[in-house]
Formats: sequence, C-alpha cells, structure tokens
Amino acid sequence: MTRRELREHCFKMLFEADFYPREESAAQLEQYFLVPEEEDTTPEGEEIVVHKVEMGENDQNYLKHRTEEIIQRIPELDEKINQVAEGWKTKRMGRVELAILRLAVYEMKYDPDIPEKVAINEAVELAKRFGPKEAPSFINGILAKLV
Repeated sequence: MTRRELREHCFKMLFEADFYPREESAAQLEQYFLVPEEEDTTPEGEEIVVHKVEMGENDQNYLKHRTEEIIQRIPELDEKINQVAEGWKTKRMGRVELAILRLAVYEMKYDPDIPEKVAINEAVELAKRFGPKEAPSFINGILAKLV
C-alpha cells in the first residue's frame, strides 16, 4: 500500500474517531477494518469507490498505531493549530478540516521521514478530495503559518 493510501486511511480513521469519546476510540479503530466497501456517484454520474479496506496485517497495525498516537497528541496538535489559526480555533473548524490538519501537523512535527512540504501537499490533496471547495486554501494557509 502506498504512503498516500495509508495517509488517506489514517485521515478517515481520525475523522471517524472524532465522533466518539476517547475511551471508545480503540474499539472504533478496530471497526474501521470491518466496514464493507462503499461506493458513491460523482456529480458527473460516475460510480466511484469511496471506501475500501483491503490491506495486510502489517498495514493495519501501522495504521492503528499511527492513529492512536495522533489521537493521544490531539491536545498538543490542537494547541499548535490554534496558535496560527487566526479567528478559526479548532472548536469552530469542520471535522474534515480538523482531521486533515491534525494529521498534517503530526507529520510535520513528529515524523522525521516526511518532509514538511510533502505533509502540506498531501494535506491539501486530502482537502481537495474530502473537504468543501474552500478547504484546500484554508488548510494550506494554516500549515504554511506553522512552517
């Protein structure tokens, strides 16, 4: 599985975990891998697969560990985001944007294998795919301020 695919799954897991109390997050992360394939239709009428979890045990373990690590650092990550997000504290942000920002800030600050520019670019790509039309520029602006 590519890093981009793993990142997308990590984003989805973070997004999902935000709907549950922290003490339930481990059980919810396990459920992520049991959800069946999900399809959707684009505005142009094209059928696309929006969720499909086909991965080996190593990738599953990597994702669970990474997502749990990010969840544990949420207060710290949110503080960093709040320091640069003028007028947009994390409590006001959409859950999609917040999950993307948390993932990107984690990668920028705690993953030495991922260059900051790559973390920002990948976050913007996630925002294009999953967020509203203004999300990419919002994400890019906040992450650029962090750098």
